[in-house]
Amino acid sequence: MKTGYLIDMDGVIYRENHLIPGALEFVQALLATGTPFLFLTNNSAPTPEDLAVRLKHLGVLGLSARHFYTSALNTADFLCETHPNCTAFVIGEGGLLSAFHQRQIANDSIRPDYVVVGEGAATTEKLTKAHECIERGARLMATNPDNWCPVGHERTRPGAGATAAYLEASSGRRAYYLGKPNGYMFHRARKKLAEAAHGAPEEVVMIGDTMETDIRGAVESGMLSYLVLSGSTTVDLVGDYVYQPTRVLQSVAELVEEIRSGVPSDCRNFLAEERAGFRIGKAGSRHQTDVLALHKPRPRPAMTK
Repeated sequence: MKTGYLIDMDGVIYRENHLIPGALEFVQALLATGTPFLFLTNNSAPTPEDLAVRLKHLGVLGLSARHFYTSALNTADFLCETHPNCTAFVIGEGGLLSAFHQRQIANDSIRPDYVVVGEGAATTEKLTKAHECIERGARLMATNPDNWCPVGHERTRPGAGATAAYLEASSGRRAYYLGKPNGYMFHRARKKLAEAAHGAPEEVVMIGDTMETDIRGAVESGMLSYLVLSGSTTVDLVGDYVYQPTRVLQSVAELVEEIRSGVPSDCRNFLAEERAGFRIGKAGSRHQTDVLALHKPRPRPAMTK
């Protein structure tokens, strides 16, 4: 059976500027066996070329821009498909600006069709301009729903979801959030995976470290989902969620021999009795994904240690 992989990056392949043990061997096994794969990230700031260079500096060779699909590219694809020739006022960095330039989505700071929020410094001037555009009829979108993102063991940064929430509060308009877990990102990623593999894999697996985005999106898109514990989710929080991953792994290192041999593990489900032992914790709201999120308090969760 031909299996393809969609792979999150931060917390799965690296943390900060260090590869997670076994990640290099995992990517090497994918490349050596010709296994179709695509890195899928909610971070809209870097371009695919940036990400390939970053992994090269970490020692992962053989990757190119075609191996990466970002929420910035996904947003540009969405707009080109649903509203050709639209214009946008963008709050974001190079990856988002580059994606819009490639798709010929014109920048408009007077009367745009959309205000699009991505990762990056949102100055008071830009937020004010975005607010005015929304008041004049622009629709509000965000490249991803992340309120905050980890940048280290003890540090986080505001995400696109937090900036969009600011504009939601000021304008009274609800944003539309692309990126994981939005099904459109999984649909487009699966299509790109099939194009790269010259035929759709019989099975697609999403590998990620976040229940709210990676695992939820995979479940809702009908894919298998592997949760790794090398990132932001600890095993004692998995039981909090109605949806569950197909497998729970310590890291992608556990998949290396499986990919090299081509023989899938028979461990397809995390045992119910193991789930029953999970502690029910309160992780707070990291993502802007639910309709009523605006009307509920959004406590800041503790940072991952």
